[in-house]
Amino acid sequence: MPIYVAGTCDTKGLELAYVTRVIRGQGGEAVLVDLSTGGSAGEPRVEAADIGPDAVAACHPNGAAAAFTGDRGSAIAAMAEAFERFIAGRKDITGIIGLGGSGGTALIAPAMRALPVGVPKLMVSTVASGNVAPYVGPSDIAMMYSVTDIADLNRISRVVLANAARAIAGMAASGPPPKDSVHDKPSLGITMFGVTTPCVTRIAQRLAGDWDCLVFHATGTGGQSMEKLVDSGLMAGVVDVTTTEAADFLMGGVFPCREDRFGAVRRTRVPCVVSCGALDMVNFGAMETVPERYRHRLLYRHNPQVTLMRTTPEENARIGSWIAERLDRCEGPLRLVIPERGVSALDAPGQPFYDPAADAALFSALEAELRPAANRSVVRLPLHINDDAFAAALAAHFMEIAGDA
Repeated sequence: MPIYVAGTCDTKGLELAYVTRVIRGQGGEAVLVDLSTGGSAGEPRVEAADIGPDAVAACHPNGAAAAFTGDRGSAIAAMAEAFERFIAGRKDITGIIGLGGSGGTALIAPAMRALPVGVPKLMVSTVASGNVAPYVGPSDIAMMYSVTDIADLNRISRVVLANAARAIAGMAASGPPPKDSVHDKPSLGITMFGVTTPCVTRIAQRLAGDWDCLVFHATGTGGQSMEKLVDSGLMAGVVDVTTTEAADFLMGGVFPCREDRFGAVRRTRVPCVVSCGALDMVNFGAMETVPERYRHRLLYRHNPQVTLMRTTPEENARIGSWIAERLDRCEGPLRLVIPERGVSALDAPGQPFYDPAADAALFSALEAELRPAANRSVVRLPLHINDDAFAAALAAHFMEIAGDA
């Protein structure tokens, strides 16, 4: 099965053809896909490709003409949507490599993100040495900096592009890693923050005999990665201990989830246990980056790069309502387990974020607005989130609902 080579042949035809030749020289099968948006539909292209832009653009819900508007911004956006749909419809992809500047990277990356985790993805880009989070998202895209602009073949670009071509050829040829005993276990996603680590560690220890426990750092992207695996059918259950990303989403923190948080659990109905880990805090960068409107608040310097803000009762009520409204849509087996004596290491007697009134507002909103159902219930425990007994309870609840699923 082929490796797809993607880019705009009207501006990067020589480079794309070169990468295609190198892959084939390595013994790989390569398919060159032209994503050019210049000109109009049906117009001949500068560089011949195995799949032309018209064939890709035809996958756009509004038809091929949407990708040939003459306006670069709207055309790239339309071709990106069309290419994502095009790739989603292919069953023969062993790997994909793209070449582009900022526009080309924005055009190609969504299609890469739509592929399952594990399919080799390599993006050679002029923006790969900067902030690549908007392009990579929750996926396993490998970004390679092009060093020079992708504007011609020269002594530098030939080396970089040849290395990239050989890399994707090697990844595609290697196939998946050999199976071991872990592959015989179903996968379980668990969310963690530093302030909930004791809880998560004990849960993983208790469940490791029967489950392949995958821990995700709840930094916004971490939650998205877990949910992408759930949507991809690669996760058989979730213990969502650390739902702190919801606080950052609602209050403007730097580790936000997306509007669709908990959506993967709703869509797939996998068994899920949810708790309130680190909902006592909103994350910002260094102290000087905290927004002016929050400077008067209770702030804690977690490290030189991370400042935490304690959530108020009013904010916690809003967070609780937001989470409950989403969990209420889940029809699969679900338990919401509330730790009444604190939701993080900082939310305990003698610690800076200890605030029983703020926690009570959170718990009340969650319990009041999550409607009980045959598969769904709320459990309140007089325990701290990092107590051994609380971790044991989360593990037990998960095993119970997983057994019933």
